[in-house]
Amino acid sequence: MKSFSEFPLSAPLRSNLAKHGFVEPTPVQALAIEPALAGRDLVATAQTGTGKTLAFVLPILQTISQMPKHPAVPGLRAIVLSPTRELAMQINDTFVKMADGTGIRASIAVGGLSENAQLRSIRNGSEVLIATPGRLSDFMGRNLVDLRNVRILVLDEADRMLDMGFLPTVKKIIAATPSDRQTLLFSATIQSSVKHLVQNHVRNAVRIDVGDTSKPIEKIELHLYEVEQDRKLGLLEAMLDREPGSFLVFARTKHGADKLAKKLARAGLKTAAIHGNRSQSQRNQALRGFQDGDYRVLVATDVASRGIHVEGIAHVVNFDLPQVPEDFIHRAGRTGRAGAGGTASTFATRSERSQISQIERTLDAKLVRCQVPADVPVEKHAEKHSAPVIVIPSSISRGAPHAKRQVRSFSPRGKGVRRRAV
Repeated sequence: MKSFSEFPLSAPLRSNLAKHGFVEPTPVQALAIEPALAGRDLVATAQTGTGKTLAFVLPILQTISQMPKHPAVPGLRAIVLSPTRELAMQINDTFVKMADGTGIRASIAVGGLSENAQLRSIRNGSEVLIATPGRLSDFMGRNLVDLRNVRILVLDEADRMLDMGFLPTVKKIIAATPSDRQTLLFSATIQSSVKHLVQNHVRNAVRIDVGDTSKPIEKIELHLYEVEQDRKLGLLEAMLDREPGSFLVFARTKHGADKLAKKLARAGLKTAAIHGNRSQSQRNQALRGFQDGDYRVLVATDVASRGIHVEGIAHVVNFDLPQVPEDFIHRAGRTGRAGAGGTASTFATRSERSQISQIERTLDAKLVRCQVPADVPVEKHAEKHSAPVIVIPSSISRGAPHAKRQVRSFSPRGKGVRRRAV
């Protein structure tokens, strides 16, 4: 398919696509939309940022628009499961744009927002529910939603949902829907847990595999800077000074993300932070401000590695390495979206060379080694990640029984010698 006009879509959908600048489908859209419109089950893998959301939103809207409006069969007709609040809300944004003029309404069910408002929206005639597994399971457990009339079930970012421990919850939700429903499963990777889900809950599916899902998008430049911890901040500030565009910076911990964001803000850079300890309103404000250009830098933990769908991110920076190599792919995929180019830079210390090698083996590619500029300053008062040195007396080390000994502990922070009995 070379144009959305070639799909059998209703006039409102074609109008909405044109209004929002969608002319040519991406590869995953070109392959997925037609069988989904025909009612086939679907298992689709594609790199992040390739347009999977529109590949299921359009078939949902077209299919529901063709269903007879029968007052005896009210309630939800489609469920979209998403791993994170942010992703669910961005799917809802796409749905609202495409549903304009169709009369089809969607609601969201996610944690962190008023459940009363969500339930009112569902009960006021929504036919589509976009939900995180935890919140939907909670509603089901209290008999607040009815999934018996669901005709379409979408599992978006299925691998991420299962990585987060949602497999039992997802299976519970699937069991509450009719067995003859249509199932559309979209994922960046198909790991063993996802294969189990496919084998047991998807019927005679059309299989779509677009590109190598173990690698970031080809147009992303992957750079590596070997830099000591106390020069990372200076290197990041130098990059922000010389390179245009927005920066998404990944930190390993919530505390680290907040601390880095404050340092960048003190340096005069418009910066926001997003992580699991932020309230939903704070997370929404940070994402909206980053999307609108109010913030040039967004510092995030891996809660955002798949939850941020912002077009035009020029540069992703791994200020800290991810916990697992696979998360590198999802971080890097936040740039270079929708066919655009981008850069993903990784900061690593000399002691992290083995982790870099693991990432490169996962990618089956080498990161381009880049020189750290000589004038990058050393950060004053940078944290040193050394542990206290414990000196154990020789009599204890030889196993002297039941004797209390004085152990001297030398603190790396220069606070002298402490003695304690053991």
